[in-house]
Amino acid sequence: MLDANAVTHGLLTAPSFLGTDNSYLLAGLDTAKGRLRGTVIVDPRTSRAELEEMAVRGATGVRLNLFRKPERDVPDLTSSACRALFGACAELGWHVEIYDEGPRLARWLPQIMETGVRVVVDHFGSPDPVAQVDCPGFRAVLSGFASGKLWVKLSAPYRVGGATLAARYAPHLLAEGGAQRLVWGSDWPWTQNEAGQSYGRCLEWLEEWIPDPAARETLLGETPLELFGFPPRLTIND
Repeated sequence: MLDANAVTHGLLTAPSFLGTDNSYLLAGLDTAKGRLRGTVIVDPRTSRAELEEMAVRGATGVRLNLFRKPERDVPDLTSSACRALFGACAELGWHVEIYDEGPRLARWLPQIMETGVRVVVDHFGSPDPVAQVDCPGFRAVLSGFASGKLWVKLSAPYRVGGATLAARYAPHLLAEGGAQRLVWGSDWPWTQNEAGQSYGRCLEWLEEWIPDPAARETLLGETPLELFGFPPRLTIND
């Protein structure tokens, strides 16, 4: 699939339904020969040694999927265990990927970012479809770019209210963060939204969101190269 779309390298995101079982993702990274990196889902009490073992195999971040979780099921991001985990990620050069409804991001982002770890916000920041660019979480994302520690993934318009809304959000993100703070994601295999999707169509969306070829080149190349820890010179045989 990557070859068919002229994509040399990629990032795998651990699926939430497997919980903290990262064995399938890590096995995939093992066979990719450096072509892939991955984000893992871990218990906050995971040791530094365990994180380092996963890093050797290509893990480069941890994922927090809080989307639609009741408040009682959301971990205390200010707990000593979470802060230790985020601190270890920062020391390893990893990122924390967070996926949640936009209105709640305004609360979570400061709690994570104050630890110094790099943060990747999934799916445009998932703004509330009514408030749109005035959603508190989206405003927190825009202001968070100034820290130099925050990136946003442009992906899955069907998860943020459709292509029209995604096209409204992208210019604001580009204006505030620049292409150096944006990355693209296909959202493959498009869980619960498989009908009519294709990898090529996802790339076409990016052209609609970011019309400037130079900006697209940056967010498809230089930005993920540095953020996800790929080697400076990328070839498919790396």
